[in-house]
Amino acid sequence: MLERFPIDPKAFTGPVLVTGAGGCIGSWAVALLARVGVRVAAFDLSDDKRRTRLLMSDAELASVRWLTGDISDAAAVRATLEAVKPVAVIHLAALQVPFCKADPVLGAKVNVVGTVNVFEGARQLGIRRLAYASSIAAHGAMEEGEDVMSTLYGAYKYCNEQTAKVYAQDWGVASVGIRPGVVYGVGRDQGLTSKTTFAILAAAAGKPYDVPFRGGVSWLHAGEVASAFIKSVEQERSGAPVFDMNGAYVTVEDGLAIVKTVAPAAALTCSGAPLAFPMDLPDTALRDYLGDYGEVALADGIRETHAAFRTLLDRGLVSAASLP
Repeated sequence: MLERFPIDPKAFTGPVLVTGAGGCIGSWAVALLARVGVRVAAFDLSDDKRRTRLLMSDAELASVRWLTGDISDAAAVRATLEAVKPVAVIHLAALQVPFCKADPVLGAKVNVVGTVNVFEGARQLGIRRLAYASSIAAHGAMEEGEDVMSTLYGAYKYCNEQTAKVYAQDWGVASVGIRPGVVYGVGRDQGLTSKTTFAILAAAAGKPYDVPFRGGVSWLHAGEVASAFIKSVEQERSGAPVFDMNGAYVTVEDGLAIVKTVAPAAALTCSGAPLAFPMDLPDTALRDYLGDYGEVALADGIRETHAAFRTLLDRGLVSAASLP
């Protein structure tokens, strides 16, 4: 799966720091960079590497410099940047929708203060390449209507977009923000929209599963997202542009039908209301801005993810017991 994405190692003369490296997209970013020989420093709250181990061997993971710390701690972030001296930063550390709702203050500290810490560190240390994860949920803070859900997570992400704009305007700290839609793939095991990935895992494990939403969603491969973030920091940029990224727009029902083409006996269903996020948003502007960062057709992505889960289940690296 990693070979699908064109990463240019010559673009990086020094290490790349990935925050939130233990998460799904972070693990893919670390794996893609390490695979082509780019020096990678990973920053996360803990040294939990279980997701990265789904994509990398222990030998490959040994090449990654793993640092732990709290992204909401300005001193910890500054110390990490000074220790790593990265040529680029990919900022992915965040708490997702359910966790922000459960603890709004912690969510704001991690998602908002943490992002300010990264931008401030980049300003102070003169880091010229910076990309960060916003979210499709930011539309909930930008728009009103029945098809747009307002969440604290989305509000925090929209705040980060405004932070990026001001840092570019006042101090010339350039950045690229990407708003991923519904991400699926190996390592996606948390958050409101992780259930389409759980359906693929259930099919690989021979277990029944009901996705608790239906209707049109974006199907966005985790590797494709990570590759776009890497492409964003392959060179210095200007301003603070933000782009939607949504992959394929397909109903949950049709996505599950694709799963059943590779696992005909799969007992997969979906129920509940459609997700109230804007899902049918084009990737055209992002691709025009970045150039080629790879693309995964949905049928190929589902087939490869299912095959990967079969292998990982056999190796005991994932378990059907994790199905919610």
